[in-house]
Amino acid sequence: MVFTPFEIKETIDMFMRYKLDIRAITLGVSLLDCISSSGEESRTRIRKKLLSVAGKLVSTGRAIESEFGIPIINKRLSVTPISIVAGASGDSNYTPFAKALDEVAAELEIDFVGGFSALVQKGFTSGDTRLVDSIPEALASTGRVCSSVNVASTKSGINMDAVRRMGQVIKEAAERTRERDGIGCAKLVVFCNAPEDNPFMAGAFHGTGEGESCLNVGVSGPGVVKAALESHKDAGFDELADIIKKTAFKITRMGQLVGMEAAERLGVPFGILDLSLAPTPEVGDSVARILEEMGLEKAGAHGTTAALAMLTDMVKKGGVMASTHVGGFSGAFIPVSEDEGMIQAVRSGSISLEKLEAMTSVCSVGLDMIALPGDTSAATVSAIIADEMAIGMVNNKTTAVRVIPVPGKKAGDWAEFGGLLGGAPIMEINPAGSEAFINRGGRIPAPIHSFRN
Repeated sequence: MVFTPFEIKETIDMFMRYKLDIRAITLGVSLLDCISSSGEESRTRIRKKLLSVAGKLVSTGRAIESEFGIPIINKRLSVTPISIVAGASGDSNYTPFAKALDEVAAELEIDFVGGFSALVQKGFTSGDTRLVDSIPEALASTGRVCSSVNVASTKSGINMDAVRRMGQVIKEAAERTRERDGIGCAKLVVFCNAPEDNPFMAGAFHGTGEGESCLNVGVSGPGVVKAALESHKDAGFDELADIIKKTAFKITRMGQLVGMEAAERLGVPFGILDLSLAPTPEVGDSVARILEEMGLEKAGAHGTTAALAMLTDMVKKGGVMASTHVGGFSGAFIPVSEDEGMIQAVRSGSISLEKLEAMTSVCSVGLDMIALPGDTSAATVSAIIADEMAIGMVNNKTTAVRVIPVPGKKAGDWAEFGGLLGGAPIMEINPAGSEAFINRGGRIPAPIHSFRN
């Protein structure tokens, strides 16, 4: 493949000026062969397998960074949902499994490991129940383990018993990490239609439909897209859409190159490339600023949902043209704490929780990294989850909720999580209660258009 001098300069600018990076290379590993009736034996097998399969993940990532000059921000692991792996054991608390994963990740210098997870969209197994009950302690006692629970799907409907329970779990996780502004909740996400091949945390897990192992890549480049739009101030939407699509194509090709190289060096199959515009707290790396570049005075102004819909769709179209293995989420994330433009929009009053919910109908995922008042009730948290699950179920898309009710803080205060997680202003919520609604339990049936067989 031959590159022109212009293309070489353009690529260098993407990295040096516009903060393009590989957000994560995530090695997915099946732990099904680690199942044992003894929890201790199962954890021994898990440790042995992960050290063998993932032992070179970090060194491989660093070598590619050095040789290619491409930043790889995180090196991550995802594993088979632990509710399945631990279900055969006699353990009543799965926290030791989380600690085993955390110890391996620390030993291998892996940033995060996802898969302390359960899939309960239609009901709970005994293993699912034990895992969900273990989440608050597991997240409070580990630093690198992430957890996810899928409570809804377009095919199955919404498990409202699970929704109610997750509101309680989130509140408990926040309380157990109150001295760190409830950071335990930043490692926990509730899903509708969770993908099995997602490289992004906190929702990554290695699905049962996946192979023995694979290498998934998450690419991000909000700054690159914004820079591409800056020189087209007066362009119509047709032209803007084309610019975004072509930019996404270039970003995806770079990610494909890194992913294939990493997979080959690790001796595992290449899985998918997730092209999601994932922001960071740094200035110049914001999805909100892309929306403002389209002509909005502030993210959240009327027109924001339309702008976000076009952005997400063009990112997907450009990515699909550049790689035959696009998966995960692929689109645009709108986390509050991880996007300096979103933070400013919340502070100015331009974006409310209700506007964010509307935006999730067209973005990649959902309500992400949103800090709530510490006195928000478990029922209200569950109701927020239920609303977001309904959007995903009816629209046949992945949606998620990652909210942090920050103990001891109220609307307008600041919560700090650090690193890529950033910090966020505490958002106001609707004061009207939802307890009677949540306490009904049962299941909201799947929509009529789910019957496609």
